[in-house]
Amino acid sequence: METSNFKVVLKTIQHREQDCFAIGFVYHEKLKALVKNLPYVKWSESNKTFYVSKKKLSLHRLYTLLQEKGVYVDYSSVITNQVKSVSKKQKQKRTPRNISETNKQVIRAFVSYLRGLRLSESTVKTYFTFVADFVEFIGEKPLDTLTNMDVRLFVENQVKYKRYAISTHRQLVSAIKHFGTFLPDSQLSVEELKRPRKSSYLPTVLSKEEVIDLLRATKNLKHRAVLALLYSAGLRISEVIKLKLKDIDIDRRQLIIKNAKGRKDRMVVLAESFIPLYKNYYMTYLPKIYFVENPKGGVYSPNSIRKFLSIASQRAGIKKHVTPHTLRHSYATHLIENGVGLRYVQDLLGHSKPETTMIYTHVAKKDLLEIQSPLDTALFSLSQGDKKHQKVYLSQNKRG
Repeated sequence: METSNFKVVLKTIQHREQDCFAIGFVYHEKLKALVKNLPYVKWSESNKTFYVSKKKLSLHRLYTLLQEKGVYVDYSSVITNQVKSVSKKQKQKRTPRNISETNKQVIRAFVSYLRGLRLSESTVKTYFTFVADFVEFIGEKPLDTLTNMDVRLFVENQVKYKRYAISTHRQLVSAIKHFGTFLPDSQLSVEELKRPRKSSYLPTVLSKEEVIDLLRATKNLKHRAVLALLYSAGLRISEVIKLKLKDIDIDRRQLIIKNAKGRKDRMVVLAESFIPLYKNYYMTYLPKIYFVENPKGGVYSPNSIRKFLSIASQRAGIKKHVTPHTLRHSYATHLIENGVGLRYVQDLLGHSKPETTMIYTHVAKKDLLEIQSPLDTALFSLSQGDKKHQKVYLSQNKRG
């Protein structure tokens, strides 16, 4: 049957108190017969459309059945509604995934496998979420029959409709590659699953003057102490909220950052100018365990830090997009501009590879400012070689 020019549009509808996929198309006898003969598909007289219960056919399975017949499937409305639904309920309890109990057991075993690899809990949680989404997407298809085409369709779906950034896209593929390695009888060719190349964006960096303006614009003492520590020690936001009082050594002017990214400890220099601010903050707020705590005790909220940093940036008149990591970028760049060697900066930041630290050499301006522009050179040569052209200024305007 020639169906290459046929197209169906999938939408989500409620029919007889069940979530269903409505299958819409421009009437054609052959296409009608094709859709009618799909498993579990029925006609709804009230909605005037063919439909199938989501419990009977997953989106992935329905898409595959139609694609195998050469039918183009537009399911953008389904995904858009899913994204809107998640957005509205993001502060509520997540609706349970539609995954069989057998596959749930596989996913639990996969999580244990990840922990056996000694991955961080943050990475385990991220990979679990991606793989659970993937298993829900493939629906009833047995896991031992998965192919790279299933992965491709899933990744394309997620990237397009959830608008993943490159970094999230890379994490998604990494999660599926781990899952493919974990499955005992998988048909997935893990080595053929490719991640997109990393983006090479230069970090946003504040000038030293902007940093001081930012701290001066921070009225609250606790907030100012947090921002000052983020910048003066180059800490990640996760490191500052987990920093315990016992790991702050005032006498030796050192911070001990424990179990940081990559399961590493490191020593960081405590700025001498920060110590009076710290003592004032400590005597005022009397934290018990952590350097910064929420009013009820316990770990402080990272979102609270982001919020008051944004307010302080606006007060300081800074037009750049400033995040807690911007302060870390600024710390590293300013160290290099002050002549600190790359190897020391790498240790202070806790980077595993020197290549990660080298990005800051591209934004440090110390050496760049010593490079003369050809325009400056041309004007200088002209003024030196001809007495008539001494003191050449581009701002001297003449009307023609």
